[in-house]
Amino acid sequence: MTTYYTAGTAVTEPIAPPAPAAGEPKQPFVRRLWRGRPEDPRWVRPAFWGLLLATAALYFYNLSASGYANSFYSAAVQAGSQSWKAFFFGSLDAANAITVDKPPAALWPMALSVRLFGLSSMAILAPEVLMGVGTVAVVYASVRRRFSPAAGLIAGVVLALTPVAALMFRFNNPDAMLALLMAVACYFVVRALEDGRTKWLVWAGVAIGFAFLAKTLQAFLILPPLAIVYAVCAPVTVRKRFVQLALATVAIVVSGGWWVAIVELWPASSRPYIGGSQNNSFLELTFGYNGLGRLNGEETGSVGGGGGGGNTGQWGETGWDRMFNSEIGGQISWLLPAALILLIAGLVATRKLKRTSVTRGSFLVWGGSLLITMVVFSYMAGIFHQYYTVALAPYMAAVIGMGATTLWEKRREMWASLALAAAVVASAVWGYVLLNRTPDYLPWLKWLVLVGGLAGALGLIFVARLGRQLALAAAGLSFVAAVAGPTAYTISTLQEGHTGSIVTAGPAGASMMGGGPGGGGGGTGGGMPGQNGNGNGNGNTQGQGQGQQGGGMGQPPTGGTGGIPGGGMPGQNGNSNSNSQSQSQGQNQQGGMPGGQTGEGGGMGGGGVGGLLNGATVSDEAKKLLEANAGDYTWAAAAIGAQNAASYQLSTGEPVMAIGGFNGTDPSPTLAQFKQYVADGKIHYFISSGSGGGGMGGSSSGTSSQITEWVEANFTKVTVGSSTFYDLTQEASSSSN
Repeated sequence: MTTYYTAGTAVTEPIAPPAPAAGEPKQPFVRRLWRGRPEDPRWVRPAFWGLLLATAALYFYNLSASGYANSFYSAAVQAGSQSWKAFFFGSLDAANAITVDKPPAALWPMALSVRLFGLSSMAILAPEVLMGVGTVAVVYASVRRRFSPAAGLIAGVVLALTPVAALMFRFNNPDAMLALLMAVACYFVVRALEDGRTKWLVWAGVAIGFAFLAKTLQAFLILPPLAIVYAVCAPVTVRKRFVQLALATVAIVVSGGWWVAIVELWPASSRPYIGGSQNNSFLELTFGYNGLGRLNGEETGSVGGGGGGGNTGQWGETGWDRMFNSEIGGQISWLLPAALILLIAGLVATRKLKRTSVTRGSFLVWGGSLLITMVVFSYMAGIFHQYYTVALAPYMAAVIGMGATTLWEKRREMWASLALAAAVVASAVWGYVLLNRTPDYLPWLKWLVLVGGLAGALGLIFVARLGRQLALAAAGLSFVAAVAGPTAYTISTLQEGHTGSIVTAGPAGASMMGGGPGGGGGGTGGGMPGQNGNGNGNGNTQGQGQGQQGGGMGQPPTGGTGGIPGGGMPGQNGNSNSNSQSQSQGQNQQGGMPGGQTGEGGGMGGGGVGGLLNGATVSDEAKKLLEANAGDYTWAAAAIGAQNAASYQLSTGEPVMAIGGFNGTDPSPTLAQFKQYVADGKIHYFISSGSGGGGMGGSSSGTSSQITEWVEANFTKVTVGSSTFYDLTQEASSSSN
């Protein structure tokens, strides 16, 4: 600690580890990482490594139960493992017809893993787990530098046990990489606040730039608080601060813009179509569908936006309480009330520190990132899924670790002990409320959380009068009560497989999406191996899923798009219900891909072969049909929508064209282009969607519908089991082009 005086009042502040004296060699990074600081107690380093090992073990547990997870991204990973061009652009297939609707950075680690180890559930998802472990390490390191080892450990534990973190660090969406890079950016800004060195701010810019290549403009949400905090609190002159911020901006533009520049300058005729855009432009995708459209709900080519001002829209309620409602609360909000209390208390505790205080700066960096992300998520009217909230987890965890230990050090001051007790009471009461939303799930736990939290808070109020052992017991009881609820939800999350485009953490019924396609509540209506699962969500669509597990490579099981996670543990039956009309069913049997499952998801615009949010069944007969002479064609088949195409591509290993991209509404290919592909003998089969093709949100005059109508009128139908194909090399006898 360092002490100085302000207005005659003694003020203390933690200090960073001292720099080596002049001429003294700096301890190697690996040795510092392994051994820690020389002044650390002996338990610190084993505790840190134990935290990382426990997080890895937790997240690797039952990992392959999710099969290919989101087959939309898994297909792009497979394509990238086969073609470097597809790798660079993020194409959905190795023949480079169309890209995913995001930049490709999040796909690159998975594609490299598949290149090294072959296509499997583990090869796809293991990099995501490692990103989760890395995020825990980064948050620990940042908090530990300015606070105590206990603060870093508390932050790391809170992050690892946040349900949505346990979900998304085991899933192949871009959010895992985004969360890691945002945490890295905050870490570097805190380092820059320590000594004002330009390199830390530049590295923060590089992290945000690469985060942009993972999930576009969401990476920029925390830029305002980071820039403002550095501009005000950095220990250098005003002129130098703004020069450094300018250099950091250049770093963002270069690290995030190099790929954009190449794509925009690349001739459109020799690269894949930019999925999610309506004019084959990544800039239009960035500022439209993935940008302002997410805020105002006007995403061209999407399924529609949400409500505003507290109203229920396509993607649930918006408003100040969105992070706490029945759709989102169980994913992230367990400790959010405590984090907000501790953030305010931490700023009060550091109010007398000098402008350049890194302790207060740390609260402002992590707390500012938490607040601005919460506000944007709460009021954005466009596409919003529950799992987006994983972005909040590192910020929340850091604030809790910093705030709890800061107040603990000041516990002899009544205001500090009361604030600490208030945070515990908030966690206990809110944990009770969240657990009470699923009354059949561990009904005894809510009472333990409530009673344990209140008892711990009472002890904290009088902690100054307690002996050391009783004080530590009160603190320990408070922490256990606070994390008991999210820990239970996290364990439930680890025990289930999660597939499809919309997934949620926790037990069945824990998160019920109001609105959205088919209710979008969980997307895991398909059961686990050896079980049946049923889920009813908030929507108005119906779907059925049937899967098989065993040899070959099939699509993981998926339920209808409206289902919340249904089904119990392996070998069990599970049922969940919510108050709406959407239904999903999933059944699994032995047979399918190693470590995963094949599945059929009904849902929107998909008919019997899959839908917008989930994949399709690929029978052995269909697989053999597509594999026959596949090498003679650029694409073994074409299908409406990316999830349908992905199922067949993952099953056969052959490129399958996704007509219309993810939603089936992208104008790629046009009817004229498709006719030319067929005339050139590049596509063997067309996979019927059974719904007339328009894709979700599409119209009868859309490109997908036009192609479907033309194919059905001109080519020979081939029925294999319950699936319908059209042989594009065999014209129907009565047709004419």
